[in-house]
Amino acid sequence: MELIHTVFLALGSNLGDREIQINMAVSQLNSINFKVDKVSDFFYSAAWGYQSANEFCNLCLKGSTSLDPINLLEHLKTIEINLGRKYESSRMDYKDRLIDIDIIFFGNLVLNTPELSIPHPYWNQRNFVYRPLLQLL
Repeated sequence: MELIHTVFLALGSNLGDREIQINMAVSQLNSINFKVDKVSDFFYSAAWGYQSANEFCNLCLKGSTSLDPINLLEHLKTIEINLGRKYESSRMDYKDRLIDIDIIFFGNLVLNTPELSIPHPYWNQRNFVYRPLLQLL
């Protein structure tokens, strides 16, 4: 029997048609063995961790998957690239982006590897994450 995990994701964009970018990412989740169960409203905020003239549009969603966290991360990065996200060498350089998808919670898992930390280390410091998350509870 396949183990199904409850997962919370945060999605954001501050370039282009932000809402369309996010909706396209949400719709692509079904193609990667991820079932979207509930979606928050859009939340608008200034950039976090750097200065930008472009306001972010964000939402959070609750879903379920049988993927393990690393496979899910790989699929999410593929969705980002398919939607035009460009990756550069440093993970910690915050900059404007067409789409960003973060795993916030993955069941009760606590994970800390160079490529992935669960729960997301800054989720409770970001209004644009914890306020939409509250809509999903």
